[in-house]
Amino acid sequence: MSDLAVQFEHSTFIYCNIVEMVKELNIKIEILESAEQLGKDDYLLLNTARKVTEEAYAPYSSFCVGAAAHLVNGEVVKGTNQENASFPAGICAERVLMSTASSIFPGIAIDTIAISYKNLNGKSDKPISPCGICRQSMLEFQTRTQHPMRVILSGQSGQIFIINNAADLLPLVFSAEDMK
Repeated sequence: MSDLAVQFEHSTFIYCNIVEMVKELNIKIEILESAEQLGKDDYLLLNTARKVTEEAYAPYSSFCVGAAAHLVNGEVVKGTNQENASFPAGICAERVLMSTASSIFPGIAIDTIAISYKNLNGKSDKPISPCGICRQSMLEFQTRTQHPMRVILSGQSGQIFIINNAADLLPLVFSAEDMK
């Protein structure tokens, strides 16, 4: 179809036939109604993440986040959010966990990470999702260790989301490949 030009007094408007290119992005999320539906290892890991929220330092937001990861070498590493009065100097639980894991076990991949929270000002009964910086960091960690990272998202109770690859959390990623 050709462009159509329409003239009104002193102005000409050109209408172009625009072909839209659509890319469909799909994410597969397994949704469980409760922790009791998890396998034994995932159940223990999620309960560790839920429990470690008690160790978070969140005096400003009262939003305590805990993360626990099962590494491919069998070790379990934990992390919590650490706030700071000099906002935004705090750090999220996921990045604390990855920093700890890579410091104690350099080059060892995370097989599964469970993330939970405890909102001291409200409910904690639905899955939580990592912030953008954590998603980027998780993808970088996964890329660096060349192993997909399963992600379990939950609150203290309620539904649980399971994503089989951290890359699904950030489908339009900026990576080292973009800088080549």
